[in-house]
Amino acid sequence: MKVIAFRIGALVTLLVASSLSVAAVSTAADVKGTWSGTFFSHHSDTESFVITVNINPDGHGHLLGDSTLNSDCVKNLRLYVTVNGSRVSLAGSDEDGANLTFVGNIDSTGTLLNLSYVINGSASGRCESDDGTGNLGKR
Repeated sequence: MKVIAFRIGALVTLLVASSLSVAAVSTAADVKGTWSGTFFSHHSDTESFVITVNINPDGHGHLLGDSTLNSDCVKNLRLYVTVNGSRVSLAGSDEDGANLTFVGNIDSTGTLLNLSYVINGSASGRCESDDGTGNLGKR
């Protein structure tokens, strides 16, 4: 009897875990739309910047964000967006080769992205590197 009860218990545990995994995958946050916010550097000699990102799927269903921003380090760029549950990342390069990556989470309301960023400068010499934090709010 104990062996049967253990196997049934293990099966129930497995089914519950599988259901939770499926639920986590199927409830990925919807980040399509327009987001904007301000980001602040961890370095006192670097200015903050404001960015607006319009996220939409391309013809293949991949999420892309076209951005406008006021930064000395990067120009307007296209960001490739990935979502895994509430975890969100946006990454891309501008025309001069400067890279910008955001990583963080979407809040439970689905309207605020809490993000950290890293900028790796290009050969243009505008900026060597920078990092900081900020939020993007859905408009």
